[in-house]
Amino acid sequence: MTDVSEARNRGAESTREVIVETALRLFRERGFDATTMRAIAAEAGVSVGNAYYYFDSKEALIQAYYDRAQAEHEEACRDFLATEQAFAARLSGVLREWVRVSEPYHEFAVKFFKHAAEPTNPLSPFSKHSSPAREASIAIYRQVVEGSRDRMNAELREELPELLWLLSMGMVLFWVHDTSPGCERTYRLIDVTVPLVDRLVGLSHLPGLRGITKDFIAAVHELRA
Repeated sequence: MTDVSEARNRGAESTREVIVETALRLFRERGFDATTMRAIAAEAGVSVGNAYYYFDSKEALIQAYYDRAQAEHEEACRDFLATEQAFAARLSGVLREWVRVSEPYHEFAVKFFKHAAEPTNPLSPFSKHSSPAREASIAIYRQVVEGSRDRMNAELREELPELLWLLSMGMVLFWVHDTSPGCERTYRLIDVTVPLVDRLVGLSHLPGLRGITKDFIAAVHELRA
């Protein structure tokens, strides 16, 4: 009975993956608005009812893409986060790995970005619908901070994971518009930005800058509220 159940689960997961892959291809070729669930089902070789069984909307398919991309990013970062202790190297590695694992989706992201950029759209990375993927992404930056041996202001250390995630959102925006070969300009942006962040974080614990750091954190709390 267990073998049958496991085989059924593998089949269901395979069907989910086929539907997601098909949807991403059609979104890329036809655009998000012009692609229907009926068209996705037909291209995936499943019934419309079966497609809706796994995903109740096109938006749910995008959330599945977010989850898969996040899982791939976590896997790519696992080994070097387990060994590297320098804050700058950890941050740079996480950002660079995101660009690398996201490369196959670049064309899709360019066409889809207008939907994710709308503040009220459930596909926005800031929406409540995207909360699981957002929290998982922030958790990676929490690992960056907590696994670092570098000294930094204790209060800033608490806030830094979310701030680094916001930084990564800026990188995503730049990446979406990056037409350079292999997104080399995005990699260059990472290379010039990370040392600046590293220096600011490293200075945060110094007595002369603690007041500025405290004021900055207070501003973050106010804006978040």
